[in-house]
Amino acid sequence: MPGITTVRMKADTKALLDDLKLNPRETYDDVVRRLARAAYDDEPLTQEEIEAMEEGIADIKAGRIRPLRDVMKDLGDDKAIKKIKA
Repeated sequence: MPGITTVRMKADTKALLDDLKLNPRETYDDVVRRLARAAYDDEPLTQEEIEAMEEGIADIKAGRIRPLRDVMKDLGDDKAIKKIKA
């Protein structure tokens, strides 16, 4: 068996990990390993994705943006933004 390390975390962090368990018997090591693996994107960006990001950055620099709150208001869903910020 590989070495074991003790990790200190806040109670609310542990509660988050508890909520992420796929089943009650899953260990915290399993949960953390699954989350760590999910954090890596093993597919490189396509040229199309890179160009889309560059276009978005150019739009931001040129001031061609609208705040999410304004877009949601136009769509009649501005209350959703208030719920998210709460």
